[in-house]
Amino acid sequence: MKTHILDGSQLTIPEVFDIANGTAYVKLSSNAKRNILHARELVDKWTNKGEVVYGVTTGFGEFANVRVKAEDIEQLQENLIFSHAAGAGDPLPAEVVRAMMALRVNALAKGFSGIRLSTVELLIKMLNRDIVPVIPSQGSVGASGDLVQLAHLVLAMMGKGKINQKENGKGKKDRVIDSSAALRKNGLQPVRLTAKEGLALINGTQMMTAYAALAIYQAKLLAKIADIAASISVEALRGSDTAFDERIHRLRPYKGQLAVAKNMRRLMHESELRESHRRNDTRVQDAYSMRCIPQVHGASRDAIDYVYDKISIEINSANDNPLIFPEDGIHLEGGNFHGQPIALAMDFLAIALSELANISERRIERLVNGSLSGLPRFLTSNGGLNSGLMIAQYTAASLVSENKVLAHPASVDSIPTSANQEDHNSMGSISAQKAWRVLKNAQTVIAIELLCASQGMDFARILKDRKPLKAGTGTEAAYQFVRKNIKHLNRDRVLYNDIQIALGLVVDGSILPEVEKRIGKLD
Repeated sequence: MKTHILDGSQLTIPEVFDIANGTAYVKLSSNAKRNILHARELVDKWTNKGEVVYGVTTGFGEFANVRVKAEDIEQLQENLIFSHAAGAGDPLPAEVVRAMMALRVNALAKGFSGIRLSTVELLIKMLNRDIVPVIPSQGSVGASGDLVQLAHLVLAMMGKGKINQKENGKGKKDRVIDSSAALRKNGLQPVRLTAKEGLALINGTQMMTAYAALAIYQAKLLAKIADIAASISVEALRGSDTAFDERIHRLRPYKGQLAVAKNMRRLMHESELRESHRRNDTRVQDAYSMRCIPQVHGASRDAIDYVYDKISIEINSANDNPLIFPEDGIHLEGGNFHGQPIALAMDFLAIALSELANISERRIERLVNGSLSGLPRFLTSNGGLNSGLMIAQYTAASLVSENKVLAHPASVDSIPTSANQEDHNSMGSISAQKAWRVLKNAQTVIAIELLCASQGMDFARILKDRKPLKAGTGTEAAYQFVRKNIKHLNRDRVLYNDIQIALGLVVDGSILPEVEKRIGKLD
């Protein structure tokens, strides 16, 4: 298994995805180790001298003006974790927790937090040995970072939390065990926190950023698959490729719009279906859900690219407080833990993904609506006895309706905390979790479009007394791959199973290489 070296500055979103899914180990760079040790020396110096340093020799938040005795400094850090481990709700997905762990290590690797190297290395060992803490999903207001969730993470490091242990064997469910037992089983000692360490571990945006990194990675993939699904729909509906002409899009040169138009041209290139109705077609132009694919998909792509850039910055940032500057011999109190950049980005991502799903559902409706498609009603040849794909459109409609609620921004809200010391909070944790749900819904809607469009293609390809017409090179490859995995619906069967198979092709991205090996990399 590959190993990603963490130095606080060069972590990429694909690497976060690898780590989160358990396909890569992590390791600190030698430079990161030096930086961590250097900053820790300064914390020890301040502690020994009894200097007033927020969160080191003082209380937290509203209690920042309370001095803590030297003999109570360790208890202060332990109490911080106990008091902040106040989460609620269902546990976070394991991949999100692993991403959190990697992101926290990377932030600490920058060497501005004052933590001991041994504490960071314990977190790395837990991650590499798949000791995944059970962390409740609710309780963060996004400033001072994701305090609640990170406190539960540290609780597990202290041997006082819970771990989700995988059980070997088919059909066996994971079970929750005490973290002390999990650490002992792996030959690890629980950490006993010293000065600054509790604060260094829980001040940060790692939960919201974990969701963000995993969501944006999948969103980039989904944007390409949305183009593929749309191309099958356009061909099944005997739509025109005129709207994808490069000359149109050069006059409004948004990057995403140009890319989508190019993808559609390449996917539909050499389509026999398109040629079959190029002349003597009474339709002047297609509906917006087909004609405006570059404009709508493209705008979502541009939003996704914006969000990708913001997350790439956040995963390589120091978001602790106070920050230690060893070269200057000082500490500075600030607000890098505030989640506003991620909160806004995740709200934007939710909106962008909602729109990909919205326009996809409209194409699904056209496919199943016989009066709009010219295809058999609900894409079944024996309607009445069979309902065909009628209810698949219901499901898509339900999901896009849910997305409209989830796309309402959380970042515009703020509820003060800590007796108004923390009087503006980002709610980025809520933005991130909403965006994650919107992503999952959008993936399912695109999967349903693949299902319906391929069924429509089955009918559209057939002309009387002729061999079946082929779609464009890329579209044909996508269609054949769907059909390799899901048979034509000749009579009603449990659609849930078909939708889940189609969803698998979307989530794992397996349909993309099948297309790209025929037409090259999609933009």
